Amino acid sequence: MITVSDVSLHFSEKPLFKDVNIKFTPGNCYGIIGANGAGKSTFLKVLSGEQDHDTGDIFITPGERMAVLKQDHFAFDQYPVKETVLMGYPKLYEVSNARDAIYAKADFTEEDGIKSAELEAEYGELGGYEAENQIEQMLSGLGLEEKYHDKMMSELDESQKVRVLLAQALFGNPDILLLDEPTNGLDLESINWLEDFLLEFPNTVIVVSHDRHFLNTVCTVTCDIDYGKITQFAGNYDFWYQMSQILQKQAKDLKKKNEEKAKDLKEFIQRFASNAAKSRQATSRKKVLEKLELEDLPVTSRKFPYVHFDSDREIGNNVLEVRKLNSKDEDGVQLLKDYSLVVNRTDKIAFVGIEHNTISSLFDIIAGEAKAESGEYFWGQTTSFAYLARDNGKYFDVSYNITDWLKQYSKEQDDAYVRGFLGRMLFSGDESLKPVKVLSGGEKVRCMLSKIMLSGANVLIMDDPTNHLDLEAIESLNQALVQFPGVVLFTSHDHEFISTVANRIIEITPNGVIDRMMNFDDYMADEQVKALRTEYYKGSDRKIKF
Repeated sequence: MITVSDVSLHFSEKPLFKDVNIKFTPGNCYGIIGANGAGKSTFLKVLSGEQDHDTGDIFITPGERMAVLKQDHFAFDQYPVKETVLMGYPKLYEVSNARDAIYAKADFTEEDGIKSAELEAEYGELGGYEAENQIEQMLSGLGLEEKYHDKMMSELDESQKVRVLLAQALFGNPDILLLDEPTNGLDLESINWLEDFLLEFPNTVIVVSHDRHFLNTVCTVTCDIDYGKITQFAGNYDFWYQMSQILQKQAKDLKKKNEEKAKDLKEFIQRFASNAAKSRQATSRKKVLEKLELEDLPVTSRKFPYVHFDSDREIGNNVLEVRKLNSKDEDGVQLLKDYSLVVNRTDKIAFVGIEHNTISSLFDIIAGEAKAESGEYFWGQTTSFAYLARDNGKYFDVSYNITDWLKQYSKEQDDAYVRGFLGRMLFSGDESLKPVKVLSGGEKVRCMLSKIMLSGANVLIMDDPTNHLDLEAIESLNQALVQFPGVVLFTSHDHEFISTVANRIIEITPNGVIDRMMNFDDYMADEQVKALRTEYYKGSDRKIKF
């Protein structure tokens, strides 16, 4: 158990947290939510001891082991993959190394024999004999193919390292588990494996995530960070969201009531402040007015960007036809092989599966940003498309501020118009003059969404658009795509996003393509789809299940 008592933390003169009192008990999974900059990740660092706090105490039950998902993806590059995971259980790792060191001795003494026996016993008690098998199962479940298990960490790409570091945090049944954005870099199958693991996990979990389906699935308690306070709500993210809407409505109603009352009080004060007979009443009402204004505190610091896509032209019946496309990556690996596709005017297609590079290659080709080796594609005469690529860095390699950057894509060149548009996307005031080269990942995606909104396109192509966005931006984008009357082709690792937007699912597997006109939840439950998936994943290192 973790007990937080009167904890405060200041950055400069601004309090990030003030007098936080909260308990985290075994058997619960706590979801930490809050607006960007609210201090979610910092709070996890305070709990783990990585970040000092100014006042208060953090008490952890003696003897309990805490595991933390490491954010430095290069910290273990000099170690093998399985050893990196084993390091997540420091006591077992220490005993294992001591045991190996004794057996490596050239002059093995009687004293060494006694010590080795003691170490063997402790190694067994700590689960050392089952460790390698457990590590392999965990890595496979998280989507790291068996061929990578014996490689060095330096040989893995960043998404593979994320999986290893997550396995490191999960390994050895820690008493307290701190996870900061654990679903980042994971595909849907790996996220489902992690959800199942955490649902069976008996100890304390504290997690920061922007994945609403993940939070809804695993969290028993939601902790909302706002205005330096942390408020607990028993229940998952959806429960918190509904409760927050009710609280905000109540606060708005109270504010309106107070404003009406304040208006009457001000009128009375102005009329009778100089009237000796009424001065006592005026003074009394002035105190009531001051109290009303003092109590008029904001309910939430959250800001939702305004995302809305309008089409300049209604889309016709002929949207897109792809005929036998072939493409390879830079290493010569076949991505698309004789791939064909017909897109209909009412389609909102989610491309799912583990072949992420294949999907990105398809999107790049049909958006004109890459060339296929062979094959062809045809856009309908009434179509106009806008593309949000997974890697949008090239758009920001310019010496513009945000306003000048967006003006490149705006028919209206007036600065006031463009800055007003950016304000709705939460780039207000001087924020709109920030150089685009220094933008964060989330800010770049909001800029790209602004560009797409100005395009008037009737076909939207989006490669993992929720990546880097906070929950508020994801909610806004989600709703905008649900309401969009045109065609959407997209991929995402956000279950909720896919299930609410898509009406057609295309899964590209190692051995075939599954294409169904249905929503995502129906797709997952469909028995014919399950049979096809089993067949198409035969021989793959990945053991796939939704």
